[in-house]
Amino acid sequence: MGIFDKGFKKTNMNFFQKISRAITGKSKVDDDLLDAIEEALISSDMGVDTTLKIIDNLEDRVHTEKYVSIEELTEMLREEIGALMKVDEEDGPVEPFDFSKKPYVMMVVGVNGVGKTTTIGKLASRLKAEGKKVIIGAADTFRAAAVDQLAIWAERAGVDMVRQDMGSDPASVAYDTVRSAVAKNADVVLIDTAGRLHNRIDLMNELTKIRNVMRKVIPDAPHDVLLVLDSTTGQNAFQQAREFSRATDVTSLAVTKLDGSAKGGVVVGIVDQFHIPIRFIGIGEGIDDLKVFDKKEFVSSLFSIKDFEK
Repeated sequence: MGIFDKGFKKTNMNFFQKISRAITGKSKVDDDLLDAIEEALISSDMGVDTTLKIIDNLEDRVHTEKYVSIEELTEMLREEIGALMKVDEEDGPVEPFDFSKKPYVMMVVGVNGVGKTTTIGKLASRLKAEGKKVIIGAADTFRAAAVDQLAIWAERAGVDMVRQDMGSDPASVAYDTVRSAVAKNADVVLIDTAGRLHNRIDLMNELTKIRNVMRKVIPDAPHDVLLVLDSTTGQNAFQQAREFSRATDVTSLAVTKLDGSAKGGVVVGIVDQFHIPIRFIGIGEGIDDLKVFDKKEFVSSLFSIKDFEK
């Protein structure tokens, strides 16, 4: 069973039901069919710019090849979406951690409610199961609930967590965490940060301060800045990606709640628009439902023939 078989049904059916309705009774590719495909892409939240890019490429190919069957058009659509999912010409799943760096420091950012704390907990559990020593830093010191939730996940995963009193300087927590990780010879450090889309300058200053104090201990930290996005928010996810990319150097993404969204096309649009690789996807509530993202499997699941034929 592929990673998307369990949790990607809503997006798959939403996408292909629309395309299926568009092609029913059609014997050739015309403007009406292309318009219907455009509507299907936009309604799955791929974004207008990405959708227009796909449609323009389809129109060029149809014009060049003169006659195109419905089956050929479907394959062209698969190819165009697959091409947009390429980041740095990498294929298949992207290895999330470079364990040659020890400890490997990942700073996790994102707004409240997207599943950031849960993602950190699931990551910690996954790494612990792989035999890695993990330390979590609870640097979201503005919300007691966030620290308490993180503590529950840390205990559940069986990993250490560094915390301070509420209202403490987040950078101080991050500093203590990486210093503890070095002392304990940890493999991975996961730093939670405040989930507030406050004034961009404030956000930038806070994240920059966290980065700078960690570098007093580990000169090249953080090695990854993971932005967590909620797929169910659709176009809001684009805005969050834009704001956080402006505030800090986001290097990877985790997209959550794909099991509860019919708008999984946001994955395609975000990769196309921001050129940031997706490392992880969340496809359920279970502790094992955070998966390493595989672009090929994602596109294959989006174009599942068995669902298309229903």
